Amino acid sequence: MIDSNYRTAYQRFFIEPLLNFSWFASLSPHLITLIGCISGIAIVPLLYFHHNLLAFCFLLFSGYCDTLDGSLARIQKKSSPKGAVLDIYCDRIVELSVITGLYLYAPMERAPYILLMLGSVLLCITAFLVVGIFTENQSQKSFYYSCALIERTEAFIFFATMILIPKIFMPLALLFFLLVTLSSLIHLKGYMRYG
Repeated sequence: MIDSNYRTAYQRFFIEPLLNFSWFASLSPHLITLIGCISGIAIVPLLYFHHNLLAFCFLLFSGYCDTLDGSLARIQKKSSPKGAVLDIYCDRIVELSVITGLYLYAPMERAPYILLMLGSVLLCITAFLVVGIFTENQSQKSFYYSCALIERTEAFIFFATMILIPKIFMPLALLFFLLVTLSSLIHLKGYMRYG
């Protein structure tokens, strides 16, 4: 929801100023995608060793790179299915890394909640991609993008809060599970009604 409603303002204030630098605008979008992915993977050991603030910073940087790579590809007129595939795959690696790090922070007490989170993410991304495959794309993105309650920004807000305030991990994990599962149902319902 945040992605869909506030992307234009975010783009204007946080992405476009950087794209105005010619040296930056000449970088490879794939390089930015991979840097974001590596930053996300680094969250696993950071949370394992309880470096929460550093893990939070890496999460922010990874998310920023994820919004930057597509914009960079568009201004270079290099948007491509290969770039979209790399981006989606790296997004899932980052999400898996964050969830793995959250598990490793306190494995014994968090295991059931992590399983619920992973299950809901699996259902949601499946619904999102299947709907995207069978729906005609009319956006700037490389594929049809259906909106729901929990998009990438909302997920990152949940992850950031879980990282910064570990004491409330369990209720947040349950809420995350419920909202992501509901998002998957919204994707399917929208397609079944209008697809």
